[in-house]
Parts: sequence; C-alpha cells; structure tokens
Amino acid sequence: MIEPLTYTFDVACSARHAFEVWTSKIDAWWPANHTYSGEPDASVFLERHIGGRIYERTADGTEHEWGEVAVWDPPVRFGYLWRLRKQREDGTDVEINFIEVDADETRVEIVHTGWERLGADGPDWRTRNIGGWTGVLPHYIAAAEAAG
Repeated sequence: MIEPLTYTFDVACSARHAFEVWTSKIDAWWPANHTYSGEPDASVFLERHIGGRIYERTADGTEHEWGEVAVWDPPVRFGYLWRLRKQREDGTDVEINFIEVDADETRVEIVHTGWERLGADGPDWRTRNIGGWTGVLPHYIAAAEAAG
C-alpha cells in the first residue's frame, strides 16, 4: 500500500462556511496555475451532488474533466474521484471532512488515497500531488477566512 496524503488544518470560520467555500465557491479561489490548461481565465466547476463533475472550462468553451463527486454529506464531508490527466479507472480518492471546533473555527481533514491504481506510477503521482495540495490549500484557507 502506498501511504495516503493527509492534511489537517484549522480555518477561522464555521464548518458550514468552510464546506460552502470549498464546494460552491471553488472558482473564486482555485489558482489558475493549478488547472489543466493553465489559462488565467479558465473557470472551475464542482457539481454539488453524488456523480457531479469537477472540471474546468476555458474561455473558448473547452472542458477538461478533473473528477467526480463520490461522497456528498453537507456540511460535514464530501469526497471525489480525482482523475486529472488520467482515465476514470486510474482515479485516486479524496475525502474531506469539516469538523466544527467551535462556531468560528473548523478543522479540515483531507485524506488522498488510491495511488495503487496507478501501478508503478503511483509513488510518482503521489509526490506530484504533494505540490498540488501545497499550491492550492493556501488559496482555500485565505478564501474561507476572508468572509468567514
């Protein structure tokens, strides 16, 4: 088994707000340099239901699939199959839990697993995703706390 990537951090806002910022306002905080196209005007979408798509759309209307929602339990948790640049059967699993510490503080726990599906490439994809998470999470934290 390839060790999961795990991230745990607190944000200064309610769990409901933290969940909403991640799921309904993802386009406002997701950095353009972490999209498939890298285009500064690409938009990011997360369809808020089981089976919903996670994708980007460029200004010319081209869509790039990133994944699909697999767990939907607002405002406590959600999960998705992450398959950016991969076939669906090679997707990895991300689960995010929003744990209310108090009315103005939420612990966010992220577990990213499933690297074994990528065979010999699994360890390298895991390492690449460390850079992805560390590049994305500061943007999320700032957005969650800006209006929390």
